[in-house]
Amino acid sequence: AKASLGELAAELSSARLEARVDPLTKLANRRAFDERLAECRSRLDRGGTPYAVAVFDVDRFKPINDAHGHRVGDGVLVHLASLLKAHVRASDSIGRLGGDEFALIVWQIAPDAAAAKAESLETIVAASPYAHAISAGLAVLAADDTPQTALARADAAMYRRKRARLLPSPGRERGRG
Repeated sequence: AKASLGELAAELSSARLEARVDPLTKLANRRAFDERLAECRSRLDRGGTPYAVAVFDVDRFKPINDAHGHRVGDGVLVHLASLLKAHVRASDSIGRLGGDEFALIVWQIAPDAAAAKAESLETIVAASPYAHAISAGLAVLAADDTPQTALARADAAMYRRKRARLLPSPGRERGRG
C-alpha cells in the first residue's frame, strides 16, 4: 500500500527530530547544539545579546560503568540531563555533546552570573540522589570567538577545573581527599 502524503510528511518530520535529539537523554545532540551555537554567534554579530557556553563532564564516570555496568551509567546520564534541564532557563539551550559531556548556552548573562550558574549546577548535581560530581567549564563569548573556539575554551576550562578538583594537592596523601 502506498503511504499518503501526510504519512510521508510525518515520517520526515520524525526523522528530522531524531537526527537532532540524543536518544538516551532526549536533549539536543551534538549536531543540534553546534547549530544552535552558530545561530548564537550570528545573532550576536547582528547586535544581539551576549552569551556564555558551559561544558559539564561527569567526574569519574568510567569507574561507574566499569563497576556497575552501562545500564547504571546510562541512568546517571539520564538523571543528570533531567537535573540540568530542570535548572536552566527556557531561553537557554542544553545538549549532550557525547559520552558523559553536556553543554549549555546561557543567554543575556553577565560573566560573573554565568560562572555562578555553572557552579550552582555543579552543586545541584552533587546534592542529587545519585550524588555524582560534575565539573563545569565556562567561556563567555569574546569578539573574536567562533562557535568552535568558544566551545573549546569552555572545554579547556572544564578540564582545568576537573584536574584541580580531582588531583591530590601537595601535602595530601594520594588516594585521599
